[in-house]
Amino acid sequence: MKEIFAKVPEVTLIFWLIKILATTLGETGGDAVSMSMNLGYLVSTMIFAAIFIIFVVAQIYAKKFHPSLYWLTIIATTTVGTTLADFCDRSLGIGYTGGATLLFALLIASLFVWYKTLGSIAVSTISSPKAELFYWITIMFSQTLGTALGDWTADTAGLGYAGGAIIFGAALLIIAACYYKTKISHTILFWMAFILTRPLGAVVGDFLDKPLSKGGLELSRYSASITILLMMALSIYFFKQRPAKSGH
Repeated sequence: MKEIFAKVPEVTLIFWLIKILATTLGETGGDAVSMSMNLGYLVSTMIFAAIFIIFVVAQIYAKKFHPSLYWLTIIATTTVGTTLADFCDRSLGIGYTGGATLLFALLIASLFVWYKTLGSIAVSTISSPKAELFYWITIMFSQTLGTALGDWTADTAGLGYAGGAIIFGAALLIIAACYYKTKISHTILFWMAFILTRPLGAVVGDFLDKPLSKGGLELSRYSASITILLMMALSIYFFKQRPAKSGH
């Protein structure tokens, strides 16, 4: 029987390393457009949303797994997630707590509808256009929620960027230990890790480009984004990724 492969990568250590780079790039890249270019959160969100839609359509219509296309789509989700979260938190005036709560509800609703419609939210079942669409919508909500969580941890909770990075890094290590040492559903652990890599990237991105007076390194958002993008490109080139085997 011929094996069927999904158009998403196999979940390995390299997957998670590139994912963290992508989420960090989403923070610096999103801030570069909304803040450094002074376009504002709403206009920036509209721009990145259009890019996100284009890449999702390209990903769905692709005949097989293309690493570059997949990760460009991930970058699109994380940049639109950054500006959308900032729009909810700041422009709508509901604050980081309100924004995180709203986005968490949207993420859970997305996962629930996906599960009720197709019977599974596992990566191994993403082998149809409908499953892919649910996958990318869920990822977009998870990236947006992650941004809000990162901002809430660093600012509202007062832990700062370094403290936030330690918290989310430790949480990811706990999830990794649960993956290998417990019988907790690997699908649940995957989505928990996927969500938590975003706030980790958010606080690292903020640490790179925020002013020294706010605990950042005050690096150029443009140079930081280009550097992270180059690191991603090199990782994708040198570490060949295989598509995940489909469960269908």
